[in-house]
Amino acid sequence: MLFTILPAAVLFAPLVKAHVAPFHPSMWCFNGISGDDINAEEAVNPLYQLPFSSYWMHANTGCLDHPPDDGQFLELPAGGSFTVEVASNRAMTSWSYGGANAGLWPDGQDHDDYDGDHTTCITVPNLHAENRSMAAGTAFAISYTSDISQVTQDNLVVFTVAAQTPWYRETTYDVPADMPACPDGGCICAWGWVPNHCGIPNMYMHPYRCKVTGATATTAIGTPQAAQWCEDNSADCVTGPKKFIVMNQNEGNTISLAGYQLNGQEKSAGYNEKLGFAAGAQNDIFTGSSSSSGSSSSGSSGSSSSGSSDSSSPSGSSSSFTGSPSSGDDSSSSSSSDSSSDSNSDASAPAATTSYADNTTSTTPSPTPTTSTTTTTSTPAATPSPVACRRRRRRDESGLMQRDDIPDRRSLLSHRRHAASSW
Repeated sequence: MLFTILPAAVLFAPLVKAHVAPFHPSMWCFNGISGDDINAEEAVNPLYQLPFSSYWMHANTGCLDHPPDDGQFLELPAGGSFTVEVASNRAMTSWSYGGANAGLWPDGQDHDDYDGDHTTCITVPNLHAENRSMAAGTAFAISYTSDISQVTQDNLVVFTVAAQTPWYRETTYDVPADMPACPDGGCICAWGWVPNHCGIPNMYMHPYRCKVTGATATTAIGTPQAAQWCEDNSADCVTGPKKFIVMNQNEGNTISLAGYQLNGQEKSAGYNEKLGFAAGAQNDIFTGSSSSSGSSSSGSSGSSSSGSSDSSSPSGSSSSFTGSPSSGDDSSSSSSSDSSSDSNSDASAPAATTSYADNTTSTTPSPTPTTSTTTTTSTPAATPSPVACRRRRRRDESGLMQRDDIPDRRSLLSHRRHAASSW
């Protein structure tokens, strides 16, 4: 009997419609929930109409039980930049298969036509955009605590924004020069993305253990405020430190929008000028008192592509977020009845060839964030009814959603089976 060995890229063909997220050894679930999965994909799962305890720090994936290995940090060089690999699956990065499947794009495939005047929603990979000019922007936020269970909406601050992303696999973010050092055990960072249409209006959030390198400043990052809509009036933009955007969840939304943006589409929040986020390092976030952080900045200030060997980091902990936002917080502004996560399905991946240690302990603190919510309306345009919204999304000419893009209900119930959907 003859056996044919297929290249890894062929085996991953069903994954190309998956969403995307940055992959790095400092992330929770770098090795998947199994602990040894070089095809890990949990990080790309979207978040939609979920309670705080499910969406915060991507808790619904089960990844909080699978922290990064000891000594692994996403290094943030003060005044410099760091690069991460945004992909639809770890297999499509340099961190798996010796980089054999890593290419220019997040799915490892060639898409030369996307860099031109592309006018239909890109779903392979799923970038929630028609072209690069419509890519909403992504961000990293930081909390100066080493305990992920202590991260709240009031101590997680956006410190860098990459405009017109996600787009290519390698994505670079600028770090403010005045970033103070993290505690000895490092800080907690979170990556965020709120797409600009082309599918369900969901959001993305995933945690990383990080540390500032080469820090010399000591002024602390201030308490963040919720960003508010200011596309049509820059005077309305919130200045200073801003919160991680939470939108279209069942509780804890930092903003609720109604009406239309300047291009005629329904308003969509994002890490861009519409909410007052400038591209690059967020240099206006230092409004706190003198920082008393530890000395974790003393390591190398090199690229984040290699993990630190700093032994001061404690083992990651299994954490749960059972707290809920205050009663004044906004409930989801979306009236869609879709499932909480547009999960997809994938084919079986090859057996893992590399094994990593998984360190877990148990902690119980459950933060209860307080959230200020911004509600913005636009006149004279009226907010369409839920039925009209759904009908408009299904019209082929809208470019927002195609009828055959709608995943079946069973696929929506599995976090691991996310690849068949083209949301």
